[in-house]
Amino acid sequence: MQGNRAVFVDRDGTIIEDTGYISSPQEVRFIPGSIAALKRLNQAGFKVIVITNQSGVARGYFSENMLQSVDKAIHRQVLNGGAHIDAFYYCPHHPDHGVYPYRQECACRKPHPGMILKGAREHQVDLSHSFMIGDHRCDVAAGKNAGVKTVFVTTGHGSQEQNKLPAPPDRIVPDLAAAVDWILQEAS
Repeated sequence: MQGNRAVFVDRDGTIIEDTGYISSPQEVRFIPGSIAALKRLNQAGFKVIVITNQSGVARGYFSENMLQSVDKAIHRQVLNGGAHIDAFYYCPHHPDHGVYPYRQECACRKPHPGMILKGAREHQVDLSHSFMIGDHRCDVAAGKNAGVKTVFVTTGHGSQEQNKLPAPPDRIVPDLAAAVDWILQEAS
């Protein structure tokens, strides 16, 4: 039996504006068109799973509880826009900053595929028919390491990261809406 198709999406710089370490729901600003893009993925039958490195927890900038409050605020606004996110996965670790248990080398921090693989297991995702979208080279690497097609967006840090990509993504596009256009075309 074939599993679900999913689009794994980076959070900061891809769905919402990357304004630094976002520690409060009041700081959330959506990139124009991102909620409508998520809605189109929902309508096409894709699971939408957010995959995000959040080393601000390890660095002591905010707690996991505050991070979860931000994610809930994001999901509320997405729901108000007629879309939904199936799951949020975050890595609170950093290999060089913070204190135990957050200062560690882990399998979940992108570019490692841990969050994608966990999301795939928990949501019965067929990785061979799935995608990763993000604005950092670690997003592309995590997607490639998990065996999904990768889409690099030039929002967020994308314009600075584009010429640092160690391996080419499957597609480079200006934003989440254009990424969804390409995914829907590829999946048809």
